[in-house]
Amino acid sequence: MITIYGSIFHAIAIIIIISTVLAVTQKNMVYAVLYLVVSFLGSGLLFFLLGAPLLAAFEVMIYAGAIMVLFLFIVMMLKFDTETRGKGQYRYYLAALGTCGIYLFICAVSVYFSDPEATVGMQAAMASPANFGRFLFQRHWLSIEIVSILLLVALIGVLQLGLGPARRKSQ
Repeated sequence: MITIYGSIFHAIAIIIIISTVLAVTQKNMVYAVLYLVVSFLGSGLLFFLLGAPLLAAFEVMIYAGAIMVLFLFIVMMLKFDTETRGKGQYRYYLAALGTCGIYLFICAVSVYFSDPEATVGMQAAMASPANFGRFLFQRHWLSIEIVSILLLVALIGVLQLGLGPARRKSQ
């Protein structure tokens, strides 16, 4: 028996898979980033559907919002040339298909050898946003600061690359 939540889950999962495949195979980098935004929004919807609204909000705000805007700026400033693809690109597709095959094989073996009558389920971990924020900023504040500095350095580096060699020499 399929419930409404199950059908919504499967519809969102199909949208995520299709948009991720389109993001990976897209030649235009701007479109690839936009498809990745759709994938991240779908992941946020799955988090919300599975009962984790805080993670859904973080997924949408941080990944689909801030990080993808940064990626979009990087792509637009670097002006990637899509016409210079060589003949050796197919080996990357073969490597990706091989990796996918290994992953699917491991998933199939895991499902096949799992115990279908296992009654012990996972315990749900509930944390309020206040507790999560306190935990994050009391114990991992240094990691958060290091990541923010790395993102700032990456943005400055992209700005310098976007200037071009002629404009960099004139400064």
